[in-house]
Amino acid sequence: MGLWQRTKTAFIILAVLFIIIQFAPVWVFFLALQLTIIGGLLEFYSLAERRKFYPKKLLGCIFALIIGATFYFDRFPFLLGFTLMTLITFVYFVIDTNSLEKLALFPGSFSLTMAGLVYISLTMNFLYWVRRDFGVLWLYLLFSVIALGDTGAFLVGKTFGRHKMTPIASPNKTWEGAVGGLIWAAAGGWLARTVLLPRFPLLEVIILSIVVHAAAQVADPLESLFKRAAGVKDSSNLVPGHGGIMDRIDSFTLAAPVFYYLMKLLIVK
Repeated sequence: MGLWQRTKTAFIILAVLFIIIQFAPVWVFFLALQLTIIGGLLEFYSLAERRKFYPKKLLGCIFALIIGATFYFDRFPFLLGFTLMTLITFVYFVIDTNSLEKLALFPGSFSLTMAGLVYISLTMNFLYWVRRDFGVLWLYLLFSVIALGDTGAFLVGKTFGRHKMTPIASPNKTWEGAVGGLIWAAAGGWLARTVLLPRFPLLEVIILSIVVHAAAQVADPLESLFKRAAGVKDSSNLVPGHGGIMDRIDSFTLAAPVFYYLMKLLIVK
């Protein structure tokens, strides 16, 4: 895909995202997030199938919605929901594993069904909590940190990168780029705080930005490992010019929960 296609797709995504975040009720943001999670989860399961593992897609999607419900409804205890989901999964696999062929596939199918839920559904739902508990402006700050940090990592790595950071997962990533990404992430946090949240302490916001982007830098090669194991460049071709849903949300799988809990520790005391 050419630069024009990538730019056009990015503009459309950003416009839709802005409308949902800025103008739509919070429940609309939640529903859009669940659709994104389901799409990413199905891509994850499809990657597993390329390696001849067969996670239970329907079961995984149903449980992804249950996880989402535990985040949305405060009266439904998260631990109870996750425990019930795990027990039902155990029962399902015991009943479904009724042949030697399924027995051979059981360890991988079971593990990857659960791994997808933890890797994508559990982590990404923290974006809803950020939106609900801290508000729209902090969500913008998170997006600014990730976007500018990723841009800085790319530009600095391309210009000054010499030392490979993750040669197997992401051969093009360098330690120089990683440091550049952290500096740009701090700049993104400073900019968003200055424009949107000036009454909050600068030092805490800078620390928050650096730690969150460090988490994002771990999440990115983690997704690359899944793709390399499956022998593909992109998780899918669903997003023209940008790969798949997983390729767009990978940074947030670790950044979102880290951001949420650091907010509680550093900012909202």
